[in-house]
Amino acid sequence: MTKPAFIAVDWGTSSFRLWLIGEDGSILAERRSGEGMTTAAQTGFAKVLQAHLDAISAPSDIPVIVCGMAGARQGWVEAGYIDTPTSLAAILTGAVAVPGEARDVRILPGLAQRAKEAPDVMRGEETQLLGAIAADAKGEQIVCMPGTHSKWVRVVNGRVTGFSTFMTGELFDVITKHSILSHAVAGAADMPVDAKAFDTALKAAYEKPQLATNLLFTARSGQLLHGTTTAGAQALISGTLIGAEIAGALSSAGQGATITLVASGRLQALYEDAFRSLSLTYQTIDADAAVRRGLSAAAEAIWFNKESKS
Repeated sequence: MTKPAFIAVDWGTSSFRLWLIGEDGSILAERRSGEGMTTAAQTGFAKVLQAHLDAISAPSDIPVIVCGMAGARQGWVEAGYIDTPTSLAAILTGAVAVPGEARDVRILPGLAQRAKEAPDVMRGEETQLLGAIAADAKGEQIVCMPGTHSKWVRVVNGRVTGFSTFMTGELFDVITKHSILSHAVAGAADMPVDAKAFDTALKAAYEKPQLATNLLFTARSGQLLHGTTTAGAQALISGTLIGAEIAGALSSAGQGATITLVASGRLQALYEDAFRSLSLTYQTIDADAAVRRGLSAAAEAIWFNKESKS
C-alpha cells in the first residue's frame, strides 16, 4: 500500500475540501464540510484542520498545502498576491508558511491584476489554473472557471496575461431571491429546466450583451403578458446572465482560441450546453481534479523536488 506523502486542502469561503495524497499520487482519504473561511475564522483554522486530520488518522510528520480563502486578509495567514502578467510557475514558489504549527503548513498566494482600468483578484482559482494548463503550454489558452464569481483567464505560452471576474452566480442568487423577479421564479426549483428558454435567452444576451438588464426584465413582463412559466423565467434569467458573461469574456480573446472549462456537476452541464449552443470550441476538466493537480504541483515544487533546487 502506498505511503501518505502530503495533505491537500482547498479552503473556500463556505466550503472545506481535504485530500490525503499518497506517494504515487493516489487519493488515500477525503474530507468535505461546510467549514469554510467564514466558519473557521470563528472556530479557529488550526482547530478545524486538525479535526479533519484526526478523522483520517493523518500521520503527524507529513506537510499540508492549502489554497483558497485561508490565505485571504481575513483568513488564517495572509498569503498575498502574485501580480500578472506572470508565469504559472510563479504561483508554485509563492507559498506562505503558517507560523506556530507543529507540522509544515503552506498556503498558496492568489493572483492580482493591478491595472487601474481593470483591477481584479482571484484566490483559489489560480490553483485550478495550475492543474488545468501545463506550465509549458504553447499558444493562447482561454480558461473558464464558473461559479459564484466566474473567472476567465488568458494564458499565453504558459504566462497568465490577464483575467476577468464575472459576478454571474451571485447576481443570479440576488435577482431570483431579492428582486422583483423573485416572484416570477417562485417554485421553479422544483420544476424541470426549460432548455428552450435558456437557449433563447443565452443567444439573445450573447449577441447583444448591452441589453442584458432589459432582457432580464422580460422574465417578469413575459409572464404577465404571454404566460411565461416560472421555470421559463428562471431559465431566461440564467441564460441572460451566462450569455452576457461569455460575450464579455470573449470580447478580447484571439480568433479560434479553445476554451478550457474547469467545472463539475450542474455548472459543468450548464456551461457545456451554453458553449455548444453558441458553437464555441471547448474542452472540459473536472474542477476537483484540477485543484488536486495544482496542489500536487505545488507540493512537488516545495517539498519533493530537492534536486532541481540544489
